[in-house]
Amino acid sequence: MYPAASSAVQSLLDEYGESHQNPTNKLVHWICVPLIMFSILGLLWSVPVPQAIRSISPWLNCATLVMVLALVYYVRLSGRLAVGMVLVWGLMAAMLRLVAAEAPLPMWAICLLIFVLAWVGQFWGHKVEGKKPSFLKDLQFLLIGPLWLLHFIYRQLGWRYA
Repeated sequence: MYPAASSAVQSLLDEYGESHQNPTNKLVHWICVPLIMFSILGLLWSVPVPQAIRSISPWLNCATLVMVLALVYYVRLSGRLAVGMVLVWGLMAAMLRLVAAEAPLPMWAICLLIFVLAWVGQFWGHKVEGKKPSFLKDLQFLLIGPLWLLHFIYRQLGWRYA
């Protein structure tokens, strides 16, 4: 038996899960949700910031600002899942720095391509599922998708997520 989650986060995860029952759609989400997160962070990372901000830290940019704002939302739902998201974002940020340094194309171009292809995959997955994406009902589900995946990892490890 899995540890009980707080009612708010569990309710959102359950509602999100209602339109993600088909195994093919679930697999598509395991691939595309992280790719969408990565690409959005990369696109935001590519937005130029003033030199005064960059001189404080190369990590300060539009992507880190969005991560902090999302973190506030995640902490309100589940501090434990929020910690996991920080680890995921840290890994993605490190990968973005590598892409920025080593890729033959600008990071924004790579991330834009990933973003478009991943959303095509998401909508195809929902076509297979026969249900509309949850975010069409409520935009907060754009932030719940990553938590939905992360909560399965926590459950598999026997960790509490709320």
